[in-house]
Amino acid sequence: MSDLASKVIQDPVHGTIGIDGVFLDILERPEMQRLRSVRQLGLGCLVFPGANHTRFEHCLGTYHLAGRMAEAIGLSGNDSRAVRMAGLLHDVCHPPFSHALEAVMEGVTGMGHMDMARALIFGNVPYFRDEDSDLYGGMDTISEVMEADGISPEEVCGIISSPESTGVEALDRFWNKHEYFPSKDYSHQIIHGPVDADQMDYLMRDAHHTGVCHGRIDCDRLLKTMSVVNDRIVLSRGGITAAEGLMVSRSLMYTTVYFHETTRVAQRMITKAVETSDADLTDLHLLGDADLEARLIACGGRSSHEVRRVRARMLDKKALTIYSEQMDDGLAEVLMRYSGRRGSGMLERDIADAAGLDEMDVVAEVTSKENLQGKISIGKTDVSITDENGRIRSLARYSPIARSLQSRDPYGWAVVIACPKDRVEAVERASMKVLGL
Repeated sequence: MSDLASKVIQDPVHGTIGIDGVFLDILERPEMQRLRSVRQLGLGCLVFPGANHTRFEHCLGTYHLAGRMAEAIGLSGNDSRAVRMAGLLHDVCHPPFSHALEAVMEGVTGMGHMDMARALIFGNVPYFRDEDSDLYGGMDTISEVMEADGISPEEVCGIISSPESTGVEALDRFWNKHEYFPSKDYSHQIIHGPVDADQMDYLMRDAHHTGVCHGRIDCDRLLKTMSVVNDRIVLSRGGITAAEGLMVSRSLMYTTVYFHETTRVAQRMITKAVETSDADLTDLHLLGDADLEARLIACGGRSSHEVRRVRARMLDKKALTIYSEQMDDGLAEVLMRYSGRRGSGMLERDIADAAGLDEMDVVAEVTSKENLQGKISIGKTDVSITDENGRIRSLARYSPIARSLQSRDPYGWAVVIACPKDRVEAVERASMKVLGL
């Protein structure tokens, strides 16, 4: 155990966060300390200059709120400790530049960041860099540290993984038939639910550091009205307004911050630089943002050029942007062929060919397939509400705001095409041709 039995950390969002025992031991390990060098919003700092906060801070905040949620629903002992540990470790394998390189890491390792988290916790992948063997050589794995303190690493990894009982059909059965769910599903919901510690922390933290005004959430009211029914977290009717506030905050933050057009262009530039480089990426889960930048620059060539452009904020300029309200059924059908990460690459190649340019000169971002299909998004807007008679219903049954948010497009745009500023006209013409406009 650490020489420091406990520590009090001052946090700009939650105030004082206390951490002790095995949680402090885990916090001081290399796997967690790496997160100090992974910015929470990736390249969002190029748009919001204050957004230099990190995954480390977010994991601390999630740990704190997970503990408060566990207390609110009456968890104690090992159940509470497992939930708090899951909150602390839930992002331990996030790659550099946050979500931008998740697909790259999955392509290299065959595992997403949650599966990688399990591998890291059990020591099935390296958990420190070779040059740090003099600092960490011989160190126990995270799973061994947890087990020595009576916390099940399997249970923690299970909580970190997304729960199976959050599908629309399963939720409908729960609301309308009171069907019983798998044991301890509420533990999953503390990390992955309509009202969860992860979401509450990142919304408040990201709003604080970006300076936007959409992230204010009434955590105290949500926690006060929270309980467990049939293994699921529900809110009483007194929590409806606070739940509506959370849903509105989430929707507006996605439009304003997470799907900001310029940020998405910068992320795609970095992603393409990584994908076209010959850099060794097998240890991507051990790198910070600056580490990866340095490795790509050392590779030379176009990858180095693109990374240095991003670092200097010499970003590609938008050649064509089609906003959601401008999209008709015909364009939606065309864009369906280009949805997803592979689809974006196909669109970039098609436009580059039509313009007579190199594929690296074109960046394309396409909205989600669900938006293109006009599907209602349920998921995070489906908070379960219990009334005075114990009946469970979706928040959407009570709230026209929640119903509206289910059909709201959080992107605001259908497609964004960008390129170096001296090629904008050529890429615009090629994009119009390829998309049939």
